[in-house]
Amino acid sequence: MDAISGVEFGYGVHLDARLAGNGERVALVLPGAERVQENSAFVDSLAKDYSVVMPSHPGFGLSPRPDWCSSVADLADIYLDWLDRAALRDVTLVGLQFGGWVALEIAVRKPTRISRLVLVDSLGVKLGGPLVRDIVDIFATPRAEVERRTYADPTFGLGDLGLASEEDVLEMARNDEAMATYGWEPYMHNPRLAHSIGRIVVPTTVIWGAQDGIVTPEYGRGIAARIPGARFEQIDLAGHRAQVERPSEVAQLISSSAA
Repeated sequence: MDAISGVEFGYGVHLDARLAGNGERVALVLPGAERVQENSAFVDSLAKDYSVVMPSHPGFGLSPRPDWCSSVADLADIYLDWLDRAALRDVTLVGLQFGGWVALEIAVRKPTRISRLVLVDSLGVKLGGPLVRDIVDIFATPRAEVERRTYADPTFGLGDLGLASEEDVLEMARNDEAMATYGWEPYMHNPRLAHSIGRIVVPTTVIWGAQDGIVTPEYGRGIAARIPGARFEQIDLAGHRAQVERPSEVAQLISSSAA
């Protein structure tokens, strides 16, 4: 399979989704706030070993958001319901940035259909004290600075929005609005996750860009340290969206860790 189409996920919610690959193993990839096309090379690489399903979350991209869907817990419930109805087994759950938060919310519920968890530059966990900012405030930081912190190579960013396509700008605006809906307060985390991720029982790999300026590698190591048996991998020459800048390397780490 290799297409972008509308797929009915949990609770009858239809989402825009990329489907790729014909592998026996299934990877459910939960993206961050990047544009769909930015993950194309990563999905193509991962699809060499997996059947990949990558939805756009409700409110992101072209996926509509039901009025009742307003929290990361709601997103987790949508995907859990889909996994149960699809009767999938041994699914590798991959969470990219914001999608890593959603993946953590799924994993702490101990779903029987998930066999492995992979987090790539994930959000969602408060590690420091109340005066420590673990995650850069993307809403209060100038866009140019956010892009600088997001990519090790600035050519991956949109740059001057006046020169970007209208389609790209609108998609970015929709994604920013959705991020605010799900992660405004408390900012980009669930206060309980710092404790509850200790109950995750599936093998976990935490992958981090060495130049991530949104959530540092130290933050990633902190998450890995709280998940029993989790493995931490750092990728050089990659920022917050490691799968965008180093798609083959991230896909290879996911595939090799399943061997």
